[in-house]
Amino acid sequence: MPRRPRPRSKPDLIRSRDNERLKLVRKLRDRSWRDKLGLFVVEGEDLVEAAAGVEPVELLVAGENVEPELLAAVSELAHPPRVIAVYRREDLPRGTRPTTLALWHVSDPGNVGTLLRAADAFRVGVALSAGCADPTGAKALRASMGAVFRVPVSGFDEPAGRRIALVPRGGVPLADVDLDGDVVFVLGAERDGLPEDVLASCDALATIPLAGDAESLNVAMAGTVALYERARRAST
Repeated sequence: MPRRPRPRSKPDLIRSRDNERLKLVRKLRDRSWRDKLGLFVVEGEDLVEAAAGVEPVELLVAGENVEPELLAAVSELAHPPRVIAVYRREDLPRGTRPTTLALWHVSDPGNVGTLLRAADAFRVGVALSAGCADPTGAKALRASMGAVFRVPVSGFDEPAGRRIALVPRGGVPLADVDLDGDVVFVLGAERDGLPEDVLASCDALATIPLAGDAESLNVAMAGTVALYERARRAST
């Protein structure tokens, strides 16, 4: 009786952890490689779906072109994703909008990602100084819920408009600040805040009044409250 031929494996199925496409994903965990190559990694079907219309450099799908165990090994998620994609930074939106969140040395990636998400909800832009967390890093991407593919990002000094520094105390109550025309809300890192030279370059200092003994708001919460106040006034 003739021997039945063994089924062929898919020729494109990645079966080695030393595959160059997997090596690229591992490299891009490091910001220095993202800066050098201009690429970044997105994990999970929801985030890849958020990038609809942006052509990936690489698209790795568990069971289709890579062994699921190998894809899981390069993932940073608690539950391994079915999809990992690599994108070009240059394909992300750039530019400014009439309202902007300008972040000074906000180094926490969760805060940067959350502020991008808030900016997406209110259709505003984000401006980043040197020293800010990379919005294409894994934690910032997850916090942004894909907003990085929709929110235009610029340099800290690029947006035009009246600059309003959000400070935890000592500023004019936000409700009393003029928010007409183009507005740039300037926010600093939670621990260090904004340096004197940045404060001096702003047109107004605003504080969000808090009840009781509350010390201050998280920077992402403060930025979101400011955007809501701006949108509320625009709608009345």
